Amino acid sequence: MAVASDETTRICNHCDRAIPSSNIDLHYAHCSRNLEKCKVCGDMVPKKHAEEHFLNTHAPVTCSLCSETMEREILPIHKGENCPQRIVTCEFCEFPLPAIDLAEHQEVCGNRTELCHLCNRYVRLRERYNHESRCNGSPEDHVGSSRNVRPVEREQGARRRQPPEYSRKRLLFTVAIAGIAVLLGSLFFQKTMETGPVV
Repeated sequence: MAVASDETTRICNHCDRAIPSSNIDLHYAHCSRNLEKCKVCGDMVPKKHAEEHFLNTHAPVTCSLCSETMEREILPIHKGENCPQRIVTCEFCEFPLPAIDLAEHQEVCGNRTELCHLCNRYVRLRERYNHESRCNGSPEDHVGSSRNVRPVEREQGARRRQPPEYSRKRLLFTVAIAGIAVLLGSLFFQKTMETGPVV
């Protein structure tokens, strides 16, 4: 059963909270001795934890990807949307790479061509979606393709020419070297994460 109280309250000069008048002197002595107002957020924090509160809540932090310094609240947005070193994928080949390199990569990657099996024309990857929505299978219908398929290829059922064997070996060699480079890079990154970030 709640008891109605007509007791008046007073505002503590230190923490700005309403305190019953009968307890204000005791409260003020305890409050001013043990608490302080954070200069950034205005919260009352224990004096012995004031520095820890600032470091954990308000101190600038450094992005682990690009080393840019910012406020802690902004860091998740920065890493997810703005960091130039965040990993994004190419819309054409789905290769993961840093965002800062994406435009240059997609400029080259989007200019690669693939054969449209409906109209037997080579279409740039960057034009593929528009082409697919307009293509009705007629070779003369498409305006924006990069080049026509030669008649010999059209007669062979639009099969791609097989690359020479030396190109396939070169490709396998390149893939192997890239795999080794990725492995060494990840081992180096793992080693630096174990020993602490390099400043």
